Amino acid sequence: PTIITIALLSFIVWYIISNDIKVSLNIFLSILVIACPCSLGLATPLAIVVGAGLCSKKGILVKNSEVLENSHKVKTIVFDKTGTLTNGTLSISKIYNYGYLDEIELIRLLASLEEKSDHPLAKAVLKYAKKLNINNLSVEDFEYIDGLGISGRVNSENILVGNQKLMKVNGINLSKRVDGDYENLLNDGNSIIFIAKNKEIIGLLGLKDTIRENIKEVIKTLKEMEIDVVMLTGDNENLAKIVAKEIGIENVIAGVSPKEKAQKIEKIRKNGITMMCGDGINDSISLVNADIGVSISNGTDIAIDSAQVVLMNSDISKILDLIYISKKTIVNIKQNLFFAFLYNIIMIPIAMGIFKFAGITLNPMIASFAMMLSSLTVVFNALRLKKCI
Repeated sequence: PTIITIALLSFIVWYIISNDIKVSLNIFLSILVIACPCSLGLATPLAIVVGAGLCSKKGILVKNSEVLENSHKVKTIVFDKTGTLTNGTLSISKIYNYGYLDEIELIRLLASLEEKSDHPLAKAVLKYAKKLNINNLSVEDFEYIDGLGISGRVNSENILVGNQKLMKVNGINLSKRVDGDYENLLNDGNSIIFIAKNKEIIGLLGLKDTIRENIKEVIKTLKEMEIDVVMLTGDNENLAKIVAKEIGIENVIAGVSPKEKAQKIEKIRKNGITMMCGDGINDSISLVNADIGVSISNGTDIAIDSAQVVLMNSDISKILDLIYISKKTIVNIKQNLFFAFLYNIIMIPIAMGIFKFAGITLNPMIASFAMMLSSLTVVFNALRLKKCI
């Protein structure tokens, strides 16, 4: 509307001055052509497209443009523990058997339920069972209990498999012996699975995970960028703190259910733009609730679908590349807008005929050429992004 108003006023003024419809019409058309918003329209989307292409080149799948616009403004990054900060390739380190079943039968019972779960702990159990050539039993009434574990019926007996909280919720008492073994496993840095049959503890498994190779450097770099780092996990608090201390994370929120995870994310978001990085079913709600949800490529399907960003090759260090590309993309957008406005600021007064008395004029054909140059400037400047990495 502003440009059309300027063009109409210029037409009227020059018609009064020159009494020549041809001169007035030339000025009117020149203003409209030189102010064509092509460069303004290209400024943002073109930079976003190039930025998204750079992300793909670095193994980062970005699903929408808001990710590139917001990643450089992230105040807090929240990480799940198992499978995200750690490799998720757990192995059984210790088995405590409290029942009348031998170890083979205990593992058979456990593996029968875990076969229906996608949790990294389940994969470790199934791998161990396969190594022992154990055939699983049929399971009835299987149920996944958010943030606690799983349950089902095997040979008409009720089986519970999960964490300590699951045992307490179901009123299962832990003996001093079980508590002692539990503490030993915790102090040794194990993830722990409780196995109960008909309201009685029959086994305790300790599983160890390995920390991702480059995660310490990633956390250190994020801190240097003044980004708060939080570990958010459903695992036991003592175990979570052991892993967090080794990695270099001070802020740990442990022992939370998937629903509680989502609530924690909502609370953290009040401090600024929040990124959540997770890989499991129990992370899916949190990934959706975060401003930017990030999943790794070997995560569960629901986590990948819920996230706005997928890190290919499961390389957490790609988060640093995402933030860097986001910063460069926003700078490029601002440069594009500057060039687009600069052309208009310089060329519109000329098109209006302000310098006509000095012999400087602009006809519609030259105006269209100048307008094309402004668009080319924006295009070439956007393409410069390719050299940022």
